[in-house]
Amino acid sequence: MADKKTDMVKIKLVRSLIGASEQQRRVVRGLGLTKKDQVVEHAQSATIMGMVNKVSHLVEIVK
Repeated sequence: MADKKTDMVKIKLVRSLIGASEQQRRVVRGLGLTKKDQVVEHAQSATIMGMVNKVSHLVEIVK
């Protein structure tokens, strides 16, 4: 079984949601991000990574 630290991914909102579509806003909110430069940590799964891919221009993966 993999270490819990490696199974986690940190996601940071780097761009404002102004001008983003309603669907993109819902995805970002679903990730738990509400403010610019906020960082959240999620377990790395296909669902979370798919959400990140949908809004890749608004978020980044932080080490």
